[in-house]
Amino acid sequence: MTQRIRIASRASVMATAQVAWLTGEIIRTTPGVTPEFVPVTTAGDRWVGPLAEVGGKGVFAGAVTQAVLDGRADLALHCLKDMPGDVPEPPGLVCLYPQRDDLNDVLVHPGGLKLDDLPPGTRVGTSAPRRIAQLMASHPHLAIVPVRGNADTRLQLAYSGQVDAVILANAGLRRIGREEEGTEILGAYRMMPALGAGQLAMQVHEDDAATCAILAPLVDPQATRAAVAERTLLRALDGHCHAPIAGHALADESGAVRLTGRVYASDGSVVLSSELTGNTPEAVGRAVATDLIGQGANELLAASRRA
Repeated sequence: MTQRIRIASRASVMATAQVAWLTGEIIRTTPGVTPEFVPVTTAGDRWVGPLAEVGGKGVFAGAVTQAVLDGRADLALHCLKDMPGDVPEPPGLVCLYPQRDDLNDVLVHPGGLKLDDLPPGTRVGTSAPRRIAQLMASHPHLAIVPVRGNADTRLQLAYSGQVDAVILANAGLRRIGREEEGTEILGAYRMMPALGAGQLAMQVHEDDAATCAILAPLVDPQATRAAVAERTLLRALDGHCHAPIAGHALADESGAVRLTGRVYASDGSVVLSSELTGNTPEAVGRAVATDLIGQGANELLAASRRA
């Protein structure tokens, strides 16, 4: 008898591509299971103003999660970087993590210029506080233009001349089949990525043994350890949609996790940094957060809320 598994996600081009990937992986690893897509339209999808005015990134993740809580879906598929750190985790739900994709950002410039070659006044489209802070620190001669919308929309802004270039997640371009349009990949220590960048999260009821068993072949132990460390750090910093927080974790086969975390002043004038290694992801996440807080992270993050 065929078993179905209902996957809730947003209905954007990016989310649909991610669901298609997961559907293919489930069919490949667990024959006899039929995935079904449960598209969710959120308040954030309908809103055209500043995202913070409708609840920040959590407005996307929360609506998708609700489909699982309501019983309309068996799992919620998220981009981990879009799951906020200042919203309590719903009780009874857990996240399972497949292999991580590229965590780097990428510059897209229709004329093919690289970041260091952009002339003064070049309009670079991005709304991510961590990107804005880093660009203001490293390339203060550029003009930052807030942009919203999915990857297709932001690419079109560059190609139509409304901005001169955009910075996007390379994993996102890859998932929608447009990776070749990237002009320059910005490595993690040049443009520190968002916590959770390139990582999908499969959110399920912890006591749903059937769904967990279907997803088990897709769970990647090293990606899981890195994700847990990053999420622990973000939650310990109470990371919100205005927060210029960045970082990434790397887990090796021995079980060790090296976590880098950074907190910025909104204008890039201050950068706090910590990097620690340990064998327990939660402990490493808490230790990096404690170090950053000791350097003044709470004060910077409080200021970013008022910005």
